[in-house]
Amino acid sequence: MPAVWTHGTWTVQPGREDEFVALWERLAEAVMAELEVSEPPTLLRDRDRPNVFVSFGPWPDDEAVERFRSSEAFRSNVDDLRQLLESFEPRTMDEVWRG
Repeated sequence: MPAVWTHGTWTVQPGREDEFVALWERLAEAVMAELEVSEPPTLLRDRDRPNVFVSFGPWPDDEAVERFRSSEAFRSNVDDLRQLLESFEPRTMDEVWRG
């Protein structure tokens, strides 16, 4: 079965980008400490729209994604992140090719 990826597009309130990055890093570190993560997640920042970020990370299967989204690490940090956002678009994606 192909790997499953979580992907999010985060639009942050202008002027709160540094705070967002610090909280996102805290979330990522907490999740990696709590769950078995084969690869760390990635956070990218849009050059043209500096308040837009994209995050993604691989998971071995749907059950691992569910453990991530229901984990204490996720739940205890995501509410703080949401307070900084204009919008958030989460996605779950299937890997179809990886070079």
